[in-house]
Amino acid sequence: MFIRYLKDMKSWIFFFVFSLALTDLLIWLDKGIDVKASSTVYLNMLLLIVFITFLIWRYVKEMKFTNALHSLIEELDEDWVEALPTPLFLRDEVTNEVLRAVMNSSRRRLSELNNVHIIESDYTSAWVHEAKAPLTAMKLAIDANRSVPAIRKIEAEWLRVHLLIDQQLYISRLPTLETDYILEKTSVNQLVIAEVQELASWCMEKNVAIEIEGENKEIVTDSKWGRFIVRQLLTNAVKYSPDSGTIIISVAVKPSGNTVLTLKDEGPGIPPHDLPRIFDKGFTGGTGRLHNAATGLGLYLAQAVAGKIGITLAAQSKQGHGTTMQMTFSTENDFDKVKLQSVGSYCP
Repeated sequence: MFIRYLKDMKSWIFFFVFSLALTDLLIWLDKGIDVKASSTVYLNMLLLIVFITFLIWRYVKEMKFTNALHSLIEELDEDWVEALPTPLFLRDEVTNEVLRAVMNSSRRRLSELNNVHIIESDYTSAWVHEAKAPLTAMKLAIDANRSVPAIRKIEAEWLRVHLLIDQQLYISRLPTLETDYILEKTSVNQLVIAEVQELASWCMEKNVAIEIEGENKEIVTDSKWGRFIVRQLLTNAVKYSPDSGTIIISVAVKPSGNTVLTLKDEGPGIPPHDLPRIFDKGFTGGTGRLHNAATGLGLYLAQAVAGKIGITLAAQSKQGHGTTMQMTFSTENDFDKVKLQSVGSYCP
């Protein structure tokens, strides 16, 4: 920091050295001034010592405010404006005023953006709820006319619209997830079977079978958001499964005590170069583009939710040999840790 200060003060240092050299030159050229060489050297040394002392003193005094600002940067928090050091010089006062003005401007802009976001979120939620009303009426009409051959196709398309609208509702709730979930004991089958039944019409349209293996294990999670994650994984599995394919859902327990839910499909698989990016927002990959049905949001949302409720997602895939998705649930002993971090049978 001292070297940087010296660089900033180089014009003053140059002025002092130049003045001292000019004085020595005048003494040497002016014959009327009778000063011994030793006295000149003594005077130069004395002035240099005084100047260096003065420079150090000014460094300590002038850099006090700068050093305090530097420390504030390393421990920056929301109330950093209140922690601004007391200015000692005019430039320090101007710096303080600029920082406060920038902070006030940022707060105003952030407040405006938050208000816009709240309005958009409220509008989206209202639109989703309004859209669900005709969907409910359509579902009643579908249930009342199942004898009509075309109804199965209509129900499959209805399901796709229903899933998209429901996904949008969860997206609008995601920013406030920390205040919208409850960790509780439930079973894996409760999460899985409910979503299998939800996708039943789609499975029947594609003649996709879903087999559930393993024991029904008790877990600690939020049922609503846990089902949301299962839905995203299961939707992908059904979407990319070939007609008459099979999706195997299995439950196992690791030596660590963590319950693992695995979904394995017989789809085209994921290329090795795409696998590390499948949880990125908007990433569809080669398989998604090929099917022209991917949005790049499903796995991203699943990962975002999983990270907040103590679930770990992992994927394994080999191109041409399907994809395996794993959900690893927190153990009951991890309940408090998760809390602190936030303050599959044939289709029926």
